[in-house]
Amino acid sequence: MPPTTTSSGCCWPSRNYFVDVTDRRIVQQQAERAASRERLLNLITEDLAGELDAEAAVRRLSRLVVPAVSDMSIVTLIDDDRAAGSRRGLRSSVSWHADPGLRDAAEAYAHSRLSALSEDAIIVRALQTGETQLLNGDATPRGLEMLEPGPAREALATLAPDAVAVLPLPGRTGPVGMLTLCNGAGRGPFTPEDLVTARHVAARAGLVLDNARLYRQQRDLAEGLQRSLLTPPPEPDHLQIVVRYVPAGQAAQVGGDWYDALMQPTGATVLVIGDVVGHDIQAAAAMGQIRSIVRTLGALDDDGPAAVLRATEEVMATLGSGILATTVVARLEQTEEERSLGLTRLRWSNAGHPPPATIARDGAVQLLSTGHTDLMLGVDPAAPRRESQVTLGRDSVVVLYSDGLVERRDADLDRGLARLQAILADLAGRELEELCDELLARMLPGTPDDDVALVAVRLHRQDEPRPPEAGPDRVPPGFPTD
Repeated sequence: MPPTTTSSGCCWPSRNYFVDVTDRRIVQQQAERAASRERLLNLITEDLAGELDAEAAVRRLSRLVVPAVSDMSIVTLIDDDRAAGSRRGLRSSVSWHADPGLRDAAEAYAHSRLSALSEDAIIVRALQTGETQLLNGDATPRGLEMLEPGPAREALATLAPDAVAVLPLPGRTGPVGMLTLCNGAGRGPFTPEDLVTARHVAARAGLVLDNARLYRQQRDLAEGLQRSLLTPPPEPDHLQIVVRYVPAGQAAQVGGDWYDALMQPTGATVLVIGDVVGHDIQAAAAMGQIRSIVRTLGALDDDGPAAVLRATEEVMATLGSGILATTVVARLEQTEEERSLGLTRLRWSNAGHPPPATIARDGAVQLLSTGHTDLMLGVDPAAPRRESQVTLGRDSVVVLYSDGLVERRDADLDRGLARLQAILADLAGRELEELCDELLARMLPGTPDDDVALVAVRLHRQDEPRPPEAGPDRVPPGFPTD
């Protein structure tokens, strides 16, 4: 289209030219906004993907959407066991505001609003219907009507939102949380594009939170199953037995480790530590099977450690269990003469497990490594099972542990064992409960890579009364007590 010429000879752009430029600018702005939304969604996916801690995920989400989608955000989780549509399941609100001066008010509102909500509050409606709820103008006066008098109303009046949107965060079986977005008067109402973006954000965030929930449920199930099998130990004669179990920081690593302590018919005490190959609920179930086999065979007769492991191998082969496990079975035994001399023999057999440790009365630490660790259980039913023994004096400590205590991805086993020796030497003389707790605290990172089982025994003097810290004798019916 040629330009328009005035009477003075000046040329002016035609109206169609302006329209064309305006249309191109609108298209360009729409493309830029679409690209911005896509970058936000990709950022949310990248930043939250793999996050299995729901609390950490909601903190990140609350900040990712501000100011990209709104001026303020609140993320609220929903309990697993809530009744459908029940507001009682709402918990753990996290907030963020684009204005640093209003973040305290946002936090106060997020923490106080749940108890102040009326039944017609938009978050309650969103929970009940599973649909987005919107106050796209005059949100402050309308929102105040939905709150009981108190701190929540005061905080909302300070925040003074003009528009509020509440979006369910969808999970596989229902909402796992709620995303509340607020705009101030300067930003104004949510546009249709804003709401489309918010729905995409909610969908992706809901998937992350649902995965985190599933992860926690699997972890709790595996850990609960495992703990149900780890029974309190007996404490016969002058033996003090302390047990500990620490779950892994990742659900995928929970399930395979166990400890046990039991008495044989003649009164000898048997200690067991083991680790099933594999993790998760399947490993916990396998651990339950092999623990029951070892426990039954160990308590049935007065067989020594090697004989117990051989019989366990035979039963596993007969059942076709397919279980692989490293195990140490140890027995504390004593003749009358040894008792009079204050001595106890520790006899053990090791099926591919890290070596037990002893602490002498003088603080000397010894790893019971014989140089010929036998095959783990489940590899070869005919594999030889050998025994070793050591004589211990009174006030000695025996420590059996699973490999999670000494193995790290960034360090070899020898380094872990050397560290264990050094820490045990430093803890020599501590009361046994304290020794175990301090050992775990020093050896393990804040989030362990693997679960850890631990059983420790102190041989208190038999020519003196049982010390108070050892507690009362605890033995099965029919066994003598001091």
